[in-house]
Amino acid sequence: MKENSLPVFEDYKIRRVYDEESETWYFSVVDIIQVLIQQPDYQAARNYWKVLKNRLNKEESESVTKCN
Repeated sequence: MKENSLPVFEDYKIRRVYDEESETWYFSVVDIIQVLIQQPDYQAARNYWKVLKNRLNKEESESVTKCN
């Protein structure tokens, strides 16, 4: 995988990585959430994702995997 330049969406930078082998883009979930909730503070967006992920895990949702 190789890293690419940060795209900017409404003044928010979105981290991304392109996997050439599978021809797939991977984007930072926290960065996307930061844009969606229009939160300028990265830590607040990170906490939002942490709480949401825990709630989904408690509901046994399959949309969250165990990864760091």
